[in-house]
Amino acid sequence: MPTPIVFSNATVIDGASPEAREGHHVLVEGGKIREVSDRPINSESARAIDLAGKTLMPGLVDCHVHVVAGLASLGGSADFPDSLVAARAAKIMYGMLMRGFTTVRDVGGADHGLVLAVEEGAILGPRLVISGKALSQTGGHADFRGRFDARPPRLYETRLGSIGRVVDGVAETRKAAREEIKAGARQIKIMANGGVASPTDPISFLGFSREELHAVVEEAAMAQTYVAGHLYTDEAIRRFVECGGHSVEHGSLVTLETARLMKAKGAVVVPTLVTLEVLAEEGASLNFPAESLAKIEDVRGSGLRSLEIYREAGVKIAYGTDLLGPMHRHQSREFDIRSRALPAFEILQGATTIAAELVHLKGRVGVVAPGAFADLLVVDGNPLQDIKVLTAPGERMLAIMKEGVFVRNELGS
Repeated sequence: MPTPIVFSNATVIDGASPEAREGHHVLVEGGKIREVSDRPINSESARAIDLAGKTLMPGLVDCHVHVVAGLASLGGSADFPDSLVAARAAKIMYGMLMRGFTTVRDVGGADHGLVLAVEEGAILGPRLVISGKALSQTGGHADFRGRFDARPPRLYETRLGSIGRVVDGVAETRKAAREEIKAGARQIKIMANGGVASPTDPISFLGFSREELHAVVEEAAMAQTYVAGHLYTDEAIRRFVECGGHSVEHGSLVTLETARLMKAKGAVVVPTLVTLEVLAEEGASLNFPAESLAKIEDVRGSGLRSLEIYREAGVKIAYGTDLLGPMHRHQSREFDIRSRALPAFEILQGATTIAAELVHLKGRVGVVAPGAFADLLVVDGNPLQDIKVLTAPGERMLAIMKEGVFVRNELGS
């Protein structure tokens, strides 16, 4: 059991309020936040740490990651043995934790074994909320066979490095959703649109029939969860939401009319603008397939405008990155990109309270409040005044705590 700690004289910030709470004191005990007060907290058993006005905030949540994506090629990791993929995933997750992300939602690839490895301490990384394998139709965004590859599409679906599995028809889609839920998926991911990283599906392609979409949404609902959809075009977003889909991933080409439909249906969006910028900059040097590089500009230019549209419609905007291989180091850069279109508090909400609700951990992560996990960051600066404080975790993030244990501490006390 970790030693209890009292953080004193902290400026407390989270996604629950646009106002900083200065001169606050926080008691951490048993891996959770036990007390938050504007008066000193007395605890004989607790170690006292005076933050002298530094910012104390909740650990960050990234709602769109692929921890098994150890290569720039999204489909390439399936060619490697599970042992190597797991070792690479451990390194990726450690990097995420050191950037202050204490919880991540994996939307294709990670299995329950990785969840347990983190929980048991075999891997030092963020809390994993997994989708299992993403569902893709033949020729969809998780079918990485080229035009001349006639091998059975399910050849790799059980490999840890595969982000998805290929299913066709209502019966197969239902069974696959049930199998992923049985295997530990906390939500279902479906490829309902063409994608950048896959070889044979232009961005404009629609994935799955409405009957198939309805089937997977029903299966998720029966398991008390929801469906996240890989989506770019307005048409694909609209039909996904009309069929009951909840979490719109990417969503760059949305119109205001469709965004208003999302708001009415209670759908959430998870933009991933950083991956498009980084792929445009580094994709060629990392041997990203030429056919995929050619698709980037189809969606990249609409990213910031889509944030403005979602905001105008009142859609909740969660934080996501969708980075691959060596590009994971840019995870915090999404804050900077969003600052070109959104106020700092709304960006912070996307990585805290909105994200917590999406991963079904409301009140347990994303807040500095009694009962929440003691996932905490000590930051030199105020992200409500300048969100870019969070884009340089190696310089401005002085301490990172997960469930009451420091995984990084440069406080000097």
